[in-house]
Amino acid sequence: MDYIGEHLLPGQLGHFFIVLSLVASLVATFAYFRSTQSKEGTEAGYWKKLARYAFITETISVLAIFTILFYIIHSHLFEYHYAWKHSSLSLEFKYMLACFWEGQEGSFLLWSFWHCILGLVLIKTSKQWEGPVMTVVSFAQFCLATMIAGIYLFGEKLGSNPFTLLRDSGVLDNAPALHVNFDISQSLRPDYMSSIKDGNDLNPLLQNYWMVIHPPVLFLGFASTLIPFSFVIAGLWTKKFAAVLKPALPWSLFSLAVLGVGIMMGAAWAYESLTFGGYWAWDPVENASLVPWLILVAGVHTLLIYKHSGHSLRSTYLFLILTFIFILYSTFLTRSGILA
Repeated sequence: MDYIGEHLLPGQLGHFFIVLSLVASLVATFAYFRSTQSKEGTEAGYWKKLARYAFITETISVLAIFTILFYIIHSHLFEYHYAWKHSSLSLEFKYMLACFWEGQEGSFLLWSFWHCILGLVLIKTSKQWEGPVMTVVSFAQFCLATMIAGIYLFGEKLGSNPFTLLRDSGVLDNAPALHVNFDISQSLRPDYMSSIKDGNDLNPLLQNYWMVIHPPVLFLGFASTLIPFSFVIAGLWTKKFAAVLKPALPWSLFSLAVLGVGIMMGAAWAYESLTFGGYWAWDPVENASLVPWLILVAGVHTLLIYKHSGHSLRSTYLFLILTFIFILYSTFLTRSGILA
C-alpha cells in the first residue's frame, strides 16, 4: 500500500548507508588484522591499503547517516519514528541537535562519528602501530554499527534503526491521542499522515544549552578511551609490551582531559536543569561516568611512573583496559534502562 505524504527516500538512503557502514567496518577489521599478521611487506601493504579504503568508506557512511537523520529531524518528517519521538514543530534550531542525541540511536551514531575522526588521525600518525591499533578501532566501529542497524543475534534484537517509520514502530497501535483512523483490517489508512499534526517534542529538561554541548564532549571522551585501550591490546598482540606505552601516553592524557570536561559539563547541566541542590548529587548516571575517569586517572599515573622508573607496567595495562571496559559497562547501565 502507498501512503500519502510519506517521504521515503531519506530513509532508504539512510538504510543503505547503515548497511554500507556495517560492511565497511567489518572489511576494515579483517584487512587490518591481515596486515598485522602478514610477514611479507608487500602483502601487508596490500591489506593495509584495502583497510584504509574501507575505513574511509565507513567514515563517509557515518557522516551520511548523521546528515540524513538531521535532515529528517530538521524537516519535521514525522513519518519517521525518531523525528516524531524526539522533536516537534515548535522546537528551536539549537535544540534539534539535542534531540538528535536524546535517543539511543543518535547517541551511538555520535559515538561512532568520534571514532571515525580519531581513526583518521590514527591512520595519519600511528605509523607502525596502525595495523593492530586500527584493527581494534575498526572492530569497535563494527559493534557500534550493529547498534544502529537493529540486527538480531540469537533471537535478541541489538539496537534499533533510526530510520524506522512511525507506522512500523508500533506507536500508532497504542496512541489514540494521535487520532489515527483504522479500517476494518486494522491497517493504517493511506492518508494517515494527515492525522500526525506534531511530534512528541524534546524532554523539557533537555531543552538547555548544556544539552547541546555536553553530549558531544562527553562522547568524545568515551570514544577517546578506546585509543589507549587499542594501544594496550596492540602491545599484548605484538608482545612489544613497553614500546606501545610511549604513543599511548598522549592519547591517555587527551582522553583524561576531554572526559573530565564532559563530566563537569554534565554536572553543571544536572545542577541547572534537574535542581539536584548541588553540582554533584551522586546519582547513578553521574557515578557511571565518574568511575571510568577515576580508573583512567590511575592509569595515567602508573603510565608516568613506568616512564620514569620502569615499574608498574602491568598496572598500567590493567587500568587502561579497565577504563574502556567500565565505559562500556556504564553505557550499558544508562542505556539499558536498568538504572531506571
